[in-house]
Amino acid sequence: MTDRRDLAAMLHPLVQSLVAAELPVLAAHGISMWGYAVLGALDDSSVRTQTALAEAIGADKTRIISTLDKLQHAGLISREPDPSDRRARILTITDEGRKVRRSVRAVIQANEARVLARLPLGDRQGFLRAVQTLSELSREDIVGPT
Repeated sequence: MTDRRDLAAMLHPLVQSLVAAELPVLAAHGISMWGYAVLGALDDSSVRTQTALAEAIGADKTRIISTLDKLQHAGLISREPDPSDRRARILTITDEGRKVRRSVRAVIQANEARVLARLPLGDRQGFLRAVQTLSELSREDIVGPT
């Protein structure tokens, strides 16, 4: 047993501060945090249905409809009927959506680089590797069997 604080106790204030730093960047680009999550999911993978997208970003499929409406109205995504199931919609990021996502990510990651620069290079690289590895764990891997 160690005297260190729990991971959640250490990470929660850090994550809150990182989110607070992102909010003005997102606002300047006219998108919400959910909008950014949608653009990221669509830019990082193939075309998705609204249901699959909601699952991928951890959102309730009925609650992201207004986010999708705003992104579509802004020309950042397109939604077309699925030819194999007309009730479903196929989502695609547009070139403009890709441009906005990359612009936002560049500003966010520049701030992250500023914060990470407080760590020695080896610690910084190790921290990023560790966070990447842990972020790929499933919820069940973290929570354990229920």
